[in-house]
Amino acid sequence: MTVTIKDVAKKAGVSPSTVSRVLSNHPRISLETSRKVKIIMEEMGYTPNMMAKSLVSKTTNSICIILPKPAEELFSNLFFMELIRGIVTQASRSGYDVLISSGANEKEELEAVSRLLKGRRVDGAILLYSRKDDAVIEFLETGGYPFVLIGRSDRYENILSVDNDNVMAAYDATNHLITMGHERIGFVSGPSELIVSRDRLEGYRKAMESNGLEMRPEWIVEGEFLQDSGYRAMSFFMNLPNRPTALVAVDDMVSFGVLRGLTELKYKVPEDLAIVSFNNIPLSQLSSPPISSIDIGIYHLGYTASQVLIQSIKNPNNHDGYTNRFVIPHRLIIRESSMYSASKK
Repeated sequence: MTVTIKDVAKKAGVSPSTVSRVLSNHPRISLETSRKVKIIMEEMGYTPNMMAKSLVSKTTNSICIILPKPAEELFSNLFFMELIRGIVTQASRSGYDVLISSGANEKEELEAVSRLLKGRRVDGAILLYSRKDDAVIEFLETGGYPFVLIGRSDRYENILSVDNDNVMAAYDATNHLITMGHERIGFVSGPSELIVSRDRLEGYRKAMESNGLEMRPEWIVEGEFLQDSGYRAMSFFMNLPNRPTALVAVDDMVSFGVLRGLTELKYKVPEDLAIVSFNNIPLSQLSSPPISSIDIGIYHLGYTASQVLIQSIKNPNNHDGYTNRFVIPHRLIIRESSMYSASKK
């Protein structure tokens, strides 16, 4: 038989309204009464009806993560696993549950976030990517829904966001290869509609320009954040008459594809092609050779995004004096894949 609030109240010798206030941590309830009621709840195996509680409080104590791709595709990239781990850890510590939704395209993402927020199934949302013209961000911003973007938006500068300085990070990655003596440096980018792809490409360009180095259009290849993008790029790069001697890859998964392609083509890293990539996922130090990578603090990105969103939900009108953009610092982790001077060639 299901234990109700009335059952707990009767055994505790208090009113049902007192039990409800204990559940909501009402400040007028004494510590002694709260402790007594909670002990009885545990003894009786009472579980609060969260649906009923949400109807009263108008909150669900749940947030959602909107994935920019089908889940089966994203979860093959450890970047997203680590990002979600940070989000879930912080949400759990704050007493919030996390729902995950995805779409195969922007239209499906918009439908998912609309269904969850309009249906009051969650209190707010975290977006893992931003596009140049993003309908999901527009829906959330114009609708006044609590949300945090992991990334940045060109159009909506005042939204809550957590990001890295991806321009500077790509500059640092490219400049490292330049200091190793490389002058012909290629870039394997992500989809051009994603802000992160554009920012990292911009950082690469700035590093090349500030060092007076030539950039050829054929040295820049656009792809996805997948191994296959790096793998396919190698057939093209390594057959160029004046091919790059070094490469910046937009993501560690892309660099794994680069390694696979180079191995099949009988080239060596870093002797024939030096590599630097992004994210510093654990596998980057276990690959052969270990890959130099920009550590962007993936877990910290997710944890901070969750923290900022929940604070916004709890204090919707208390943004004065607080920044709306949180930048997580990056650092270059140098490993064997880039530790070969071009002057030796």
